[in-house]
Amino acid sequence: MKDINISEIKGFQIGSAENTAAATGVTVIISERGAVAGVDVRGGGPATRETDLLKPENMVQEINAVTLSGGSAYGLEAGCGVMEFLEEKGIGFDVGVGLVPIVCGASLFDLVVGDGAVRPDKEMGRKACENAFAGIFEEGNHGAGTGASVGKYRGPDRMMKSGQGASAIEIGNLQVGAVSAVNALGDVFDEKGKQIAGILSEDGKKLLSTSDIIKEDIMKQFDIFKGNTTISCILTNGRLTKAQCTKLAAIAHDGYARAIKPVHSTADGDTIFVMATGEIEVNFDALAVLATEQIAKAIQNAVYKAESAYGLKSASDFA
Repeated sequence: MKDINISEIKGFQIGSAENTAAATGVTVIISERGAVAGVDVRGGGPATRETDLLKPENMVQEINAVTLSGGSAYGLEAGCGVMEFLEEKGIGFDVGVGLVPIVCGASLFDLVVGDGAVRPDKEMGRKACENAFAGIFEEGNHGAGTGASVGKYRGPDRMMKSGQGASAIEIGNLQVGAVSAVNALGDVFDEKGKQIAGILSEDGKKLLSTSDIIKEDIMKQFDIFKGNTTISCILTNGRLTKAQCTKLAAIAHDGYARAIKPVHSTADGDTIFVMATGEIEVNFDALAVLATEQIAKAIQNAVYKAESAYGLKSASDFA
């Protein structure tokens, strides 16, 4: 078993584009030949595109792309640019009178960082596709993670900068990895359980525990900050059915629970997609263990590789 770059997973092109000044962006994962796919949405406030078609009982068996973006529900427009780009390249589901690219997606809320009036649009979606075919994908303050932040239970004044991260491994011919844009209400922890980012003290000088703070409010009723959501995509060259992809997405949320605490709140739209190109026969349960680990590592890398920006501190400020 060895670590590999996410871009080395066969059958996929991954790219990102962003407006750094406005603090928002798009990340796209493309499968030209089509990938069997599934999704699991656990958060209470999702912004998603074409998730119903991923139910195992529905007709379409393969998709061509997953689009992850900032911009809240406005950012779903980026998926239209991805569709246009793929159609022009002759990629999509044959409906007899043409090809319809199958593009799923999810967006996170970054409107309180940078310029909230600027959101990912069709043009940015196309740019992310162009970058995918050019091999341009960066972690940290890029793509869907450009304006991402964590630790927001007490609002934007006490949150920290996060970003997008990736992690991938190879065992023999099997490859599996994950891309995550981390914009969680909760705090982020490393593999040993140490908090590496999250809610700040009122003076901004130290990290506190969102779990402890939220428990203090057990008898209170108020609207918590709703600008959250961690969105991810698992990529593998393993052979899975649509039902198995759906189950894998569900199991992989354990990776969220390992790295983010608390997670899946009513104010998060936590979503995981799975894309499988079907080249390698694989033991499903073993793959589920590996995919869950990659999700957790991608989340941690999103924090480690984020840089302080937009007045927000990053994990490196507390290293």
